[in-house]
Amino acid sequence: MLYFGIQYADVHSIKNITQQLCDISTSILKSTASNNSIKTNMTDQGKKRGGGRAARKAAQSVPVAQGPSYITRNVPVYEILDEDGLALIEANAETILQEVGVEFRGDLEALQIWKDAGADINGERVRIPKGLCKKLIQDNAPREFTQHARNPQRNVRIGGKNMVLVPAYGSPFVRDLDKGRRYATIEDFRNFVKLAYSTPFLHHSGGTICEPVDLPVNKRHLDMVYTHMRYSDKAFMGSVTAPERAQDTVDMAKVLFGEEFVQDNTVITSLINANSPLVWDATMIGALKIYARNNQACIVSPFCIAGAMSPVTVAGTASQLYAEALSGMAFAQLVRPGAPVIFGTFSSSMSMQSGAPTFGTPEPQLVIYIVAALARKLGVPFRSGGGLNSAKVPDAQAAYEAANTLQHAMLAGVNFMLHTAGWLEGGLSMSYEKFIMDIDQAGMIHSFLAGVDLSENGQALDAIREVGPGKHFLGCEHTQNNFKSAFFRSSISDNNSFEQWEADGNMDTAQRANVIWKKMLDEYEMPDMDPALDEALLAFIRQRKDSFPDANY
Repeated sequence: MLYFGIQYADVHSIKNITQQLCDISTSILKSTASNNSIKTNMTDQGKKRGGGRAARKAAQSVPVAQGPSYITRNVPVYEILDEDGLALIEANAETILQEVGVEFRGDLEALQIWKDAGADINGERVRIPKGLCKKLIQDNAPREFTQHARNPQRNVRIGGKNMVLVPAYGSPFVRDLDKGRRYATIEDFRNFVKLAYSTPFLHHSGGTICEPVDLPVNKRHLDMVYTHMRYSDKAFMGSVTAPERAQDTVDMAKVLFGEEFVQDNTVITSLINANSPLVWDATMIGALKIYARNNQACIVSPFCIAGAMSPVTVAGTASQLYAEALSGMAFAQLVRPGAPVIFGTFSSSMSMQSGAPTFGTPEPQLVIYIVAALARKLGVPFRSGGGLNSAKVPDAQAAYEAANTLQHAMLAGVNFMLHTAGWLEGGLSMSYEKFIMDIDQAGMIHSFLAGVDLSENGQALDAIREVGPGKHFLGCEHTQNNFKSAFFRSSISDNNSFEQWEADGNMDTAQRANVIWKKMLDEYEMPDMDPALDEALLAFIRQRKDSFPDANY
């Protein structure tokens, strides 16, 4: 077989060349370490392999430098439909809005707002004239906007060529190799906020990363929002499970940022889900109104399992999703013109034999490409899913289904990628090990979207001149100058020889991830906060909790 350009006949030869390459790499590492006055202890041939492994581990244990606050892509998006195809989906969505309509349930004010805007109201059914939603959005909603974090260096720019990577959201259970599957607690919630804060590959703290069921339902949002504010200084998402909880989030943001700043700037992004097909319920409408009136961003996001909540076809699902998103985003503009919105979508297929949702399959990825293109045409940022999968444990199924959804979302041009890290079991579980596996994928997204380096260094002609025919590049000056940053270095993959892997404990990916997340939590350092500001937040929480009894609804 061909291996590094040389013909080798058997496994033993491959093993030998691999060891030679490892030895050359180790010598480069030694040389570089020596140049930087880093001493290595490799006194004899018997310790050479161990020293090389130790050096690699030492290099990998160095804290990762702070990454960019968001990604600006240098790679074009991928389109699957031409203008005629997109126009057909747009026309079908407009037909759905005008002929079928959307229900706005349990909110008389919302119905009156739509009536005043020219919609036809029949009970709770709102039929919207063709073109009205599109005009409201294009005339008012920002094409992109900044969500401010309490640390200005962590501000994220949402929309355009930018991508913001966000943890998974909403799981009632958590899982790790030590304790297995169990209900999430506020300690788990804090742990995942710490992990999201500690990695340079996630730009956002997220929202309900997991549901802390050890706290009362009607009060836990206060602890979750405070955790985002105190244990991280990245941007965060607000509560949407009741309008008054959305208001609490806004009020806490006013304590953190100042009331005037909140009214003039976006500091909260929140997830507003449609009840597909074609329903907005009172809870989501109420939360949307609170955030929009306070100039805070809403991810207006239909949630479709095709075959159950939308048609089984790609075009049918895309048309319905677009109609639902149009109605929600337009309503936000009626509530407050100029309120920032993100066109969100969540689409999965389902097993037609069992009825269970399926992830990582081709059809929902086609939907993402279509609606992402529609969002660009409409002129609003786009959100879709990340590392989605149906696996029960962080195994091969979890990895390949997650990789499928992450990479298609990346290529489609997603601006706000919710569920980037941690998702397991169709969203029912938040996995510590899967979180680490996914942030490794997020790091690869950073590298890929950086595009191709066409600088003089990137062209590497000097290296080619120096090495010439028939030699290797491992020892040349260009390689020594670039080897630390030349390729993405996975924190979790094992690329060593079998013997090295065996000596390191025979660990699989999940076991290595288990070691990493524990190390990250051990090394976590809480970001600074003015003690007076912290006390003001805690006083607000105490006052709110004391003002009503605990309830589990």
